[in-house]
Amino acid sequence: MTDGLDRRSFLATSAAGAMIGLSFEERALLAGPTDSQKKVAAPKAACAMGRIGNVNISRILCGGNLISGYAHSRDLIYVSPLMMQYFTDDKILDTWQVCEEHGINTCVIFCGDPRAVGLIGRYRKERGGKMQWLAQANPSTDDVKTVVDKAIDDGAAGVFLVGNQGDQWTFDNRMDLIDQFVRYVKTQGVIAGVAGHALEMLIAVESAGIPNDFYMKTLHHTNYWSARRPDQNRHVIENYGVDNYWAMTPQETIAFMRDVKKPWIAYKVLAAGAIAPRDGFDFVFKNGADFACVGMFDWQVAEDVQIANAIVAQHKSRARAWMA
Repeated sequence: MTDGLDRRSFLATSAAGAMIGLSFEERALLAGPTDSQKKVAAPKAACAMGRIGNVNISRILCGGNLISGYAHSRDLIYVSPLMMQYFTDDKILDTWQVCEEHGINTCVIFCGDPRAVGLIGRYRKERGGKMQWLAQANPSTDDVKTVVDKAIDDGAAGVFLVGNQGDQWTFDNRMDLIDQFVRYVKTQGVIAGVAGHALEMLIAVESAGIPNDFYMKTLHHTNYWSARRPDQNRHVIENYGVDNYWAMTPQETIAFMRDVKKPWIAYKVLAAGAIAPRDGFDFVFKNGADFACVGMFDWQVAEDVQIANAIVAQHKSRARAWMA
């Protein structure tokens, strides 16, 4: 290298040039976390709020897959290990702290993950945080109580049947197990939910009159590059080898939920990073979701809250009344 352009300055200049035309997420990932990203400025307004039962919940919830070290990655084999490298214990605490500073008061944690459950206790003790959590539970067919008891003992504000289980028990025609699970959670004094990817789950739970307090149901549009192909027609839980779709029937789900009088937390709303937040949030809030569960890096939180607030305000009146 000559004319005063050494290797370091060349790389810096090249990186700056590469930034042109990239999205916010692409620029941030290319640049790496900076001091300004680690200390996110407070937004003009805190995250919009709703309510399920007696629990106040932010309109966007912090998802748990990234924090648990799992991330949908399509055919990129390095993504989940990369998440584990990024989300150290301290980085998880940082992320929850940034969420709280921007009004996100609820996260989702798989209650079978002792690391994540332990960290929420550490976060409250060391940082003085008040982040509440909803527990994803995967009870066995012969014992729906033990996993619920453990989640409540660990401080969960609510417990819901994890999506794969909600789908499977529906397809196995075991509505009795879903009903038993929900009723037991409610006897313990916390809110009870049922999650799933399949529209059949919603129809079956509603038809059975199960008294769950809320649903978690996947919702995203299908206008993204890696969306489901016509030959990919198996349900999500039957299709572990393909990682590019999560909501097979978005329009049918929207139509069905229009008459359901229970709060709805939409998840997979950004199709695992394939849909921009402004587009994804608008789709789910406009079409009936009361909350959105979103996987977020710490440096995405401020922007996500600002976008969600604006979109929620824009859709105060919509076809499905706000249930929470």
